[in-house]
Amino acid sequence: MTQTEQSFAQSRGLTPRARLAIWAAAAALLAFPAIAMQFTAVVNWDLGDFLIFGGMLLVLCGAIETSMKFPAERKWRLAAVAVSLFIFLMVWAELAVGIFD
Repeated sequence: MTQTEQSFAQSRGLTPRARLAIWAAAAALLAFPAIAMQFTAVVNWDLGDFLIFGGMLLVLCGAIETSMKFPAERKWRLAAVAVSLFIFLMVWAELAVGIFD
């Protein structure tokens, strides 16, 4: 591989630090309800809630990693991340309070 090809290959996708930050943020989001349940009765999640939210976070983080890897132009990468976040938030809001009813 030439120097140009190596720099292009390295610029595609997430850096290890960014990947760690994204997955750590997802783990923290999943841990917040578990911690809150220890201090208040208002948060009352069961195993199904954690599985669904964990699945949503898994799909979101996978979509972010994929969207940062494939589109060549930065604006398309950011647009794909924005769409992924928007869809995640809409599904989360629908499951939480039913905004589309």
